[in-house]
Amino acid sequence: MSKILLFQTVHSTPRIHPRTVVSILSKPLSIPSVPKCYSPISPFHSVSFPTLKPHFQTPRSSLSSSFSTRAFDDSPSSAETQNGKQEQIVEKPEIEEYPSGELEYEKISGWKSFVVKLKMLIAFPWERVRKGSVLTMKLRGQISDQLKSRFSSGLSLPQICENFVKAAYDPRISGVYLHIEPLNCGWGKVEEIRRHILNFKKSGKFIIAYTPACGEKEFYLACACKEIYAPPSAYFSLYGLTVQASFLGGVFEKIGIEPQVERIGKYKSAGDQLTRKSMSEENCEMLTALLDNIYGNWLDVVSSSKGKKREDVENFINEGVYEVERLKEEGFITNIHYDDEVISMLKERLGVQEDKILRMVDYKKYSKVRKWTLGLTGGRDLIAVIRASGSISRVRSPLSTSSGIIAEQIIEKIRSVRESKKYKAAIIRIDSPGGDALASDLMWREIRLLAASKPVIASMSDVAASGGYYMAMAAQTIVAENLTLTGSIGVVTGKFNLGKLYEKIGFNKEVISRGRYAELLAAEQRPLRPDEAELFAKSAQNAYKQFRDKAAFSRSMPVEKMEEVAQGRVWAGKDAASLGLVDAIGGLSQAIAIAKHKINVPQDKPVTLVELSRPSPTLPEVLSGIGSSIVGVDRTLKELLQDLTFSDGVQARMDGIMFQRLEGLSNATPLFSLIKDYLSSL
Repeated sequence: MSKILLFQTVHSTPRIHPRTVVSILSKPLSIPSVPKCYSPISPFHSVSFPTLKPHFQTPRSSLSSSFSTRAFDDSPSSAETQNGKQEQIVEKPEIEEYPSGELEYEKISGWKSFVVKLKMLIAFPWERVRKGSVLTMKLRGQISDQLKSRFSSGLSLPQICENFVKAAYDPRISGVYLHIEPLNCGWGKVEEIRRHILNFKKSGKFIIAYTPACGEKEFYLACACKEIYAPPSAYFSLYGLTVQASFLGGVFEKIGIEPQVERIGKYKSAGDQLTRKSMSEENCEMLTALLDNIYGNWLDVVSSSKGKKREDVENFINEGVYEVERLKEEGFITNIHYDDEVISMLKERLGVQEDKILRMVDYKKYSKVRKWTLGLTGGRDLIAVIRASGSISRVRSPLSTSSGIIAEQIIEKIRSVRESKKYKAAIIRIDSPGGDALASDLMWREIRLLAASKPVIASMSDVAASGGYYMAMAAQTIVAENLTLTGSIGVVTGKFNLGKLYEKIGFNKEVISRGRYAELLAAEQRPLRPDEAELFAKSAQNAYKQFRDKAAFSRSMPVEKMEEVAQGRVWAGKDAASLGLVDAIGGLSQAIAIAKHKINVPQDKPVTLVELSRPSPTLPEVLSGIGSSIVGVDRTLKELLQDLTFSDGVQARMDGIMFQRLEGLSNATPLFSLIKDYLSSL
């Protein structure tokens, strides 16, 4: 079978579980109430979130973000709507203010303090923490936007943020000691963690950072802490930021593979990666804009945090400073200490005798402490949170042990929220570069139906591009971080011609067919005929117009205006907000605040957030992974094998390289079967 390319362009920039979180958010604005659909659903336990300040934020864009009447019209004639029916779009007021969701710390006292102490006395053994303890968290490596189970050793953004909230209110916790090492996550998650560090500081407790290895992301986080320490031998690499793009055109040329790609928009960089040997002007323009956003934001935040001028920070970076002593002299770090020296300093600060051990509780243990134990109880109004992280696929692969967005599972959760009278609103938390185009569209439809019955807020993490944005645009309000990568509204189509490669390796394939286009998906041993190439071009245009038009209707924007910001271009969150692709800049707390004012819940009244997802990985997934390892296939090879097999959907990936999965299809290419057999034999 030929390798067909039909995907939503993304750029090479870089389960229901009984758990709830609760929030008291800012004062609501008066908005119309929305109808609800009712049916029973299983109950959940509840915990809580702190009080938040009634700040309001004006979105950067004056464009409306409400649904058009056409957005909920099942009529198939989208072309008609383009040709003169834009008047059906219902515009909201040009400027709508949103609450920021900023934390306002309020110390627990009086009767509530007594109740909290009583709850601590009867808490489970694993929830008991000695008074005067220091919470330690090591922030390094990959950080997931999903909840993590006890079987996982990785970090979870929801649990990191929750630990900061609990520690702020926990009278047993004196402060936080952060070990910050190289991070493998995007700037959206870094911004969310930084926001929680700043919120924690409002409690008056200390929070200090220890940075043995530090780059730009790590220093960005550390700057939010009151003090920064580093050992004398620390690795600091504050040299600036880069963005890279890889090109396979020369590689394919050497091995005899000819990608036949049909470009539609000028920012279709995924097609560039397959066909070009160097960066196009359009790709350079887009990457430069993204880099300028990230670097400019970094300079602004660091200079503000350290009380310096932006140009002074930039000049310091351009000197290529690597000596820790210089960082101390210039005021970028507090002092030079080893870890044991920092602990000794904390013992002295907390009045612990030198021969005694400093009481510390780590991230994993503290994650087991329930918010109920700390008196952070929730309200009667429930808001559902559906987390969608990873690459999008329609169904789960039989060999899959890794998490991702499985459309049929997400759709099941969306429907349960829509059919239940318990949930007043829903938040779709998205951290995805895209994936299967059909799966994205099916989820878009279900989110749109949910939004017709109750408020739906999309909250973006690191990335919500292509298929990720496809999901988000079905919501009534979209919230993104400043540096969230989003947009990428576009598609590319094509196939690989493997004729020269087959000739080099002595492989031959002959096809007997009936029907003019029967060989379109079977004859990868030859290039496309002119009529086949024309069909591919028309198919890509049709797919692109569907995506673009749905985006325009969902955002209540004229198609012509959407065309200007589409064309496969990836935008930073703050630029997307100014263009009308995003409504507000902020994190999950702001999404909660917006959901509250949309359902007219008084902001001095708590609400309960219900997480409609199970922690990952589960025990069966862990056991499955162990079983696979026994036969000699490690996790990396399994994921590669999964990518090559067991799916008939069109895929999209962050590196922009897309190909149709081939396993289970009668005309699958023998080349990929050979790769599969080789991997299986390892």
